Amino acid sequence: MAVAVSGNLCTCLFRYLVLAFLAFSVIFSTASFLFPNLSSEDLRKNAAGLIQRGAGAAGVSTGALSWIDNQSPTFEIDSIHYSNQKMTIQSVHKQESINQHVVDEDFYLSKVYSTAMQPSKVMPYYFKAEGVFDKEEVTITTLITENRFGVFKKLVRNYRGPISVSIWIRDDEYKDQHFTALHELYDSEPLLRQYVDFHVVVDRFDFQLNMWRNVARLFARTDYFMLLDVDFHICTNLRQHLKESPRARELLRQGSALVLPAFEYTNEEDGVDSATFPVIKGEVEKQVKENKLIAFHAAKFVPGHGASNYPKWYATNEIYQVTEFNYKYEPYVILKKEGTPWCDERFVGYGANKAACLYEIYISGIDYYVLPNDFLIHQSHAYPESKRSGGRKLNALLYTAFRDELCFRYAKAMYFANELNTPKAHNMHTQCSSLKGFKAALKAFPQMWKTLPPKAAAAGAK
Repeated sequence: MAVAVSGNLCTCLFRYLVLAFLAFSVIFSTASFLFPNLSSEDLRKNAAGLIQRGAGAAGVSTGALSWIDNQSPTFEIDSIHYSNQKMTIQSVHKQESINQHVVDEDFYLSKVYSTAMQPSKVMPYYFKAEGVFDKEEVTITTLITENRFGVFKKLVRNYRGPISVSIWIRDDEYKDQHFTALHELYDSEPLLRQYVDFHVVVDRFDFQLNMWRNVARLFARTDYFMLLDVDFHICTNLRQHLKESPRARELLRQGSALVLPAFEYTNEEDGVDSATFPVIKGEVEKQVKENKLIAFHAAKFVPGHGASNYPKWYATNEIYQVTEFNYKYEPYVILKKEGTPWCDERFVGYGANKAACLYEIYISGIDYYVLPNDFLIHQSHAYPESKRSGGRKLNALLYTAFRDELCFRYAKAMYFANELNTPKAHNMHTQCSSLKGFKAALKAFPQMWKTLPPKAAAAGAK
């Protein structure tokens, strides 16, 4: 009797298991049919929510992040190429027919950042801002590591507009702790949820600063972006000033760069609390006269910001053009997202990385203009000089060769585009004409490419 009951019980259990399996299969197949192209952004948003709330006893794994119960997220470096994240490329033809192609997100991004050091895992929109932003807004693009989380929150509270930030996490035994710290940061300030898109970069390479800048820019969701280091405090109501200035909007729409003059305190202790910083230009001038404030790095590296022409800034209330550009100039600028050259990712570590980025932008034909009533002040902090010196030496060598490369590359591009004798080529000519062999090369272009149309050949010979 016991044997019979046991046999019937096993049979029933087996039937229930089969039915449960069939039900799960139907649900899974239906979901796959209805949502075949669920974006990686949606996947990541859902994953982030699960990580925050805990995944429950069963545990979950999505892409390169896995977690069990309420433990900290664990990044699996062995599975980064290629993860389960997908990207859908969609093209719409004149007949309004839609073609879609699904690619592995990691594979796609490995090409996007192919000049950076690899392997490097990029996770766009790890957290995505809940706010909806006007396309005419300026998105601040910046980059941080865990030691700058505190000052980053100050930036968000102050700007209260769209921000796209790259966060680097080193791929080492402490990476889980860094992910946990990132989640704690996100939970600590409601404004982060409203305004900030977080993009995480995980690799073993120190300070791929230009690559991080490109990540933040690529995934910015407005038409204009600002290159800003997180330690700089925007002292004015920049967003309102831009809306109220037809000239500033006109310059941005035509693709020009807008510069914000930067300052620092001579006494570093005065630069710690941004709540004490001046908010109007007149107070800046007053503190400059009192030798409390100086142009950023004026005491150490004048070329870095000197071309902004601070004496002229003090004397005018009109936007004015930068006329003394030099290859060491590295201001903080607002740019048009479309059409602006990307930062060259071969520069790794400190030194010349931002200058190289801004130099190429200038060589490409983009002019720089200084805003007359807005400004930044540096928030004092300790610099890890030991990590900076080696990179500076190597990047200085790279930058010399890079400038030569840019001159010939843009000259060739402008030659083929019939632009060598147009205003667009003016910046290239002023910066490159003193380069050995440059003028001779321009004259030789028609002989190098004899198949070019006569109009372009004549332009190259001038």
